[in-house]
Amino acid sequence: MKRRSSVALIPSVVCAVVFLAQFLAGTVFAAETAAGTKVAYVDLRVALNESDAGKKAKIELESLIKSKQSVIDEKGKNIEKMKADLDKQSSVLSAEAKKSKEDEVERLVRDYQRLVQDSQNEVKKKEGELTGSIIKELREVVEKIGQDDGYSLILENVEGIILYSRKDLDITERIVKIYNDQKSKKK
Repeated sequence: MKRRSSVALIPSVVCAVVFLAQFLAGTVFAAETAAGTKVAYVDLRVALNESDAGKKAKIELESLIKSKQSVIDEKGKNIEKMKADLDKQSSVLSAEAKKSKEDEVERLVRDYQRLVQDSQNEVKKKEGELTGSIIKELREVVEKIGQDDGYSLILENVEGIILYSRKDLDITERIVKIYNDQKSKKK
């Protein structure tokens, strides 16, 4: 009976040794990979806002927003004035004249809402045009740095996706500097 139990232990021992060998080999492999891995991250939102082209785009966008807002404000004041006039005159107006003025105010309100929506869409479109090309160019700079400096991985820190990292892994400022230098050389 003792022979049977020792024979039964051999496959278990062999399995344990094989498992341990694989585990140790995997650990050594992981250590070698980690030692050769170069990782960084970039906050493209910050890079966009801090780059010269991004600052210029922001100024242009703010100018467009101000011009749209002034037109919207003016139309809004006109509607409020018409409503106030209608309230003042409602007691002396005939039912037909009152209905006509109410219809006019409703039409102006619909036009106002359409103007607001159209303005928002135009601003959004302009923002996409202005920032889209800058983001694309920033990504090209990131890719070039990744290739030239031998990075294994460069992450984008979007809205706090990276919960923790060492500050020396953040290459955002470097990306902005290289991007600004490239843009100034093209001019």
